[in-house]
Amino acid sequence: MKALVLGGGGREHALVRALSLDPGVTELHCAPGNPGISALAENHVINVTDGLAVTELAARIRAELVVIGPEAPLVAGVADALRDRGIPVFGPDREAARIEGSKGFAKEVMEAAGVPTARARLCTKPAQAAEALDAFGPPYVVKADGLAAGKGVVVTEDRAAAERHARDCGRVVVEEFLDGPEVSLFVLSDGVHAVPLPPAQDFKRAHEGGTGPNTGGMGAYVPLGWAPPGLTEEVMASVVGPTIREMAKRGHRYQGLLYVGLALTSQGPRVVEFNARFGDPEAQVVLDRLATPVGALLQAADTGGLGRITSLEWRNGAAVTVVVAAEGYPSSPAAGDPIGGLDAAGSVDGAYVLHAGTAWRGEREIVSSGGRVLNVVGTGETLAAARERAYEAVGKIELRGSFHRTDIAEQAAAEEQA
Repeated sequence: MKALVLGGGGREHALVRALSLDPGVTELHCAPGNPGISALAENHVINVTDGLAVTELAARIRAELVVIGPEAPLVAGVADALRDRGIPVFGPDREAARIEGSKGFAKEVMEAAGVPTARARLCTKPAQAAEALDAFGPPYVVKADGLAAGKGVVVTEDRAAAERHARDCGRVVVEEFLDGPEVSLFVLSDGVHAVPLPPAQDFKRAHEGGTGPNTGGMGAYVPLGWAPPGLTEEVMASVVGPTIREMAKRGHRYQGLLYVGLALTSQGPRVVEFNARFGDPEAQVVLDRLATPVGALLQAADTGGLGRITSLEWRNGAAVTVVVAAEGYPSSPAAGDPIGGLDAAGSVDGAYVLHAGTAWRGEREIVSSGGRVLNVVGTGETLAAARERAYEAVGKIELRGSFHRTDIAEQAAAEEQA
């Protein structure tokens, strides 16, 4: 199988790595890719939200599977263009991707499907937002209705900050705050059948102890030894099945990845958000543990073949990823700084580095080009071992002004050892 991955971040590097380990994948391409991905796949510089450019590239390289990593190409209808050309694609079409592209649409679907979620109001004017903030009270949760690259959500006790975010975004969803730890569940869907992957947990806040501004994610880990028994089965029955059926009822067959962001509240699991693609950086650890060849698995979501898959194979042990972020992230990340220590980090036993925001300068020098620059993944028989290896590798990285959280999976590892 010849495969093409769209995107150039850490999630896409993880996808390319997983595909490279699949003996059935004979040729790998990525667009636009990054320096780390170039060691595993041929990179192509195109606009990945341009359906014509993507289909022309896929046709030229004779791709038998196109995996769409980020949300922007999905919302732009790139999957539609590929399916129109008869090219197998992993990712929902434009209308189905509205489940991520519009928070208001997602809430509408959840309400129609009877999915447990937070009470919410769609607001288009400051006065409406103010009324909703009054109704739900603090902590205030304000979400931009459209795509915001993982940074469109404000959760704050500061009423002025909540109103300012609503005013700046224009069209927002204001909702009640959900208590309890958050969990990410990835589900593969072919529009009829659905196959869950193990739940993961990420860390949204920039600094230790869940402080600082909201980010796209500063780290993640699997497994969740503390998760309630039967959590995945409960969510598949109360959330995923009803949602996929509701989308089909609306004429939007959901094919691809459904990301279910959950809060494990005192009243049970509640949906925080849906996304139409793998979460980042949770994908980095979940894909690390997947032993089932990933190429045919993702292709089955497009061909309606997930019903034939009875179970997936998983590697034993744990995986932890730690994000190395650029100075100034998330508000104004620095770029263009040389990155050292990559080989040393990659030589740590049980660890490896995924590139998230990197670029070439000249022929050999790798520099930072985004807020989240690197994902350093550690693996081991236990979370404690995986953490130790990840942080040992992080310590080898040299990047001016960079920072990372030191508490990724710390509590879970301590509970595992107790």
